[in-house]
Parts: sequence; C-alpha cells; structure tokens
Amino acid sequence: MTTLEMGKVDHPIFALWTFSLIHIKSSVGFKEIKPMKARLEAQKVSPAAYQAMLGLEIFVRKQSKLESALIELVKMRASQINGCAYCIDMHSKDARAEGETEQRLYALSAWEETPFFTDRERAALALTEAITLVSEGHVPDAVYEEAKKSFSAEELVNLTLAIITVNGWNRLAITFRSVPGEYQPGMYKTEGVKA
Repeated sequence: MTTLEMGKVDHPIFALWTFSLIHIKSSVGFKEIKPMKARLEAQKVSPAAYQAMLGLEIFVRKQSKLESALIELVKMRASQINGCAYCIDMHSKDARAEGETEQRLYALSAWEETPFFTDRERAALALTEAITLVSEGHVPDAVYEEAKKSFSAEELVNLTLAIITVNGWNRLAITFRSVPGEYQPGMYKTEGVKA
C-alpha cells in the first residue's frame, strides 16, 4: 500500500495543494452551499393569479400553432438568459422527452455559432434574446425583420406571447425560489398544461 493510499502525502506540493482546497473560505469568492428552499408556492397563495398565467400558457401550448420543439427552445433560451434554474431544468427535460437532441440543448446558449438550428429556429432565438433583454436594444429592427422572414404576422404575435410567458414564469420561479430538480416531464398535465 502506498503512502497516498494510507492517507499520507509523499510530496509537499501535493500536501499544500490539498490543504489549500480543504481550507478555502467564502471570502475568496466561494459561496457556502445551502439547501435551496422555496419561499412560497404562488399557485397556492394566489390561485386566481396563477390561473391567469396558466391561461396564457394554455394558449401558447394549444392554440398558438407554433411547433412544440420551437416553444421548448424559446423557453429554455429565455430561462438561460434569466438564470432560472427551475425553468432550465423543466424545459430541458420536456425538450428531451419530446425528442430534442442533447447536442442542440448543450449548444443552445451559443446557437449563433452552430449549424444545428434551422433559419426559423434561429429567428425565434434571436427574437427571444431581444425581447428577454428588451432594455438593451428595444428589439432591433434587424432582429424583427429577420423574424418576419420565417413567421407570419399571427405567428409573430404568438411567438412574442410565448416569450413573454416564459419570462413571466422565470420571474415567478426566481422570486419565489422554485427548487430545480424535482420536475418530471408531464408533471403538470393534471392541471391541463405544462408551465
């Protein structure tokens, strides 16, 4: 048995490196990891408000005439931008359950640099970024004109509503600290819709 296997360190550099990793404090940029706990459950505290959000979600999912795969990409991209861990977890699982490839999901944050997305998807993702970050550019004309090439006027309205909806869900989940990891595809079907 070597000294490393016995828990002893043969080389002083290794000992110093190990010691430094064990004794790193939060003062050098590391945060203490605490279990995440939801602040409240909005659907229970204000059911009427939650039902209003679900009404828009139901429209996007059932009546917008947008492809389900496109909606999931839009929802995941907006959630990435907003830093909503709960929604990233949800929409990556839903996308995979609907047949989306891991390669495209992994590349989604760098979609402009990959050949994995169609022109229609690229236009939707650009519009998603512009609307989600509306204060940075107020949806530039070039982004809107590119979207018009791939979407009818009705589809543009419906896509915009899908983007608005996911941004609303992101803000609810972030504010009330919805805990990621617990969601499973189809979990909300008893309510008639997935958020």
